[in-house]
Amino acid sequence: MTDRKATLSVGDKSIELPVYSGTVGPDVIDVRSLVQEGVFTYDPGFVSTAACESKITYIDGANGVLLHRGYPIEQLAENSDYLEVCYLLLKGELPTADENRKFHDTIKNHTMLHDQMRNFFQGFRRDAHPMAIMCGVVGALSAFYHDQMDVTDAHQREITAHRLIAKMPTIAAWCYKYSIGQPFMYPRNDLSYSENFLQMMFGVPCEEYKPNPILAKAMDKIFILHADHEQNASTSTVRLAGSTGANPYACIASGIAALWGPAHGGANEAVLDMLAEIGDEKNIEKFIAKAKDKDDPFRLMGFGHRVYKNFDPRAKVMAETAHEVLSELGLENDPLLKIAQRLEKIALEDEYFVKRKLYPNVDFYSGLILKAIGIPTSMFTVIFAMSRTIGWFSHWNEMVSGDYRIGRPRQLYTGPESRDYDKK
Repeated sequence: MTDRKATLSVGDKSIELPVYSGTVGPDVIDVRSLVQEGVFTYDPGFVSTAACESKITYIDGANGVLLHRGYPIEQLAENSDYLEVCYLLLKGELPTADENRKFHDTIKNHTMLHDQMRNFFQGFRRDAHPMAIMCGVVGALSAFYHDQMDVTDAHQREITAHRLIAKMPTIAAWCYKYSIGQPFMYPRNDLSYSENFLQMMFGVPCEEYKPNPILAKAMDKIFILHADHEQNASTSTVRLAGSTGANPYACIASGIAALWGPAHGGANEAVLDMLAEIGDEKNIEKFIAKAKDKDDPFRLMGFGHRVYKNFDPRAKVMAETAHEVLSELGLENDPLLKIAQRLEKIALEDEYFVKRKLYPNVDFYSGLILKAIGIPTSMFTVIFAMSRTIGWFSHWNEMVSGDYRIGRPRQLYTGPESRDYDKK
């Protein structure tokens, strides 16, 4: 609790409101009592509203800081792997060596999908967007595990977490395989999480798939860097859906639907569209000039970030990984990648971009890596959703583990006043 108060003056009325401080970050003013005074706050997009209390992730955008359970994202990307980060987000602490081994084994034992789920894929058109398939299939998981969806039971929630973490790569890879007409590849327990995903994406039944360790490491870093990002649009959607008591699979499906929006999960796909629009290195100066012209609609995608007003801490990791992948695959001279590298150099040196802190962000580099590996742009958001599932679930689990109430945002009504029906 707190002894500090903020005073809000509304006309001739003064209302005292409690002020709380978190571990780090801005103070928050508790406005819950305002409804009793007949007053609401007005905050479109909820950009100034703390809708929950959380111990999972902290972002300091001004200083380029991203912490998962207190650990800097750079340290996790350098020293950990995705499944260990999943354990951290879910449990709150890093696992011991024994806990880590058991967790990895548990996930490996849940990667298979029920064989009847093949029928769900076959119900979609071959040219359906993979996000449409993923959204439907994840929601359908509730039809197969309806006997273990008691949200008040911690053990059942843990089993659900294991199933989602384990099955999402299988679902994601099958979305791709279905779209190109190739047979589904089953998961292999002898491979790591990222190796298994690549095997299910690019393997075929007629020959053994041998994962490239450089590419597998790059995928694992992409998974880590997209695992959670605090109370963003899709995470807030999962929390809002979960506040109704909806089953966790439906809640995760709602997060996938929110992530599908181009303003949220489609940023790295937009980067490649921009590179294709530029087309050639000789056109770069022209497009840079267009980007600097405030009256020109063209924007450089993958530069700057709504949250980070400094360098995106995830981008530093991705930049190193991108160069490793391009070198490994001998793609240093790929036309689009050459354009990207030139844009990167300009953004880091040009006074216009440096002054405005329009540095390359994580989406700029992750799109390049995924393209180099051979993953089509339609799958980019699917991989994002697969990675973010642990973040969504951790926030949902944190919410349903404590006291919560159904979400009920208010509005500023500007429609007609009450009027009588008078049919002309």
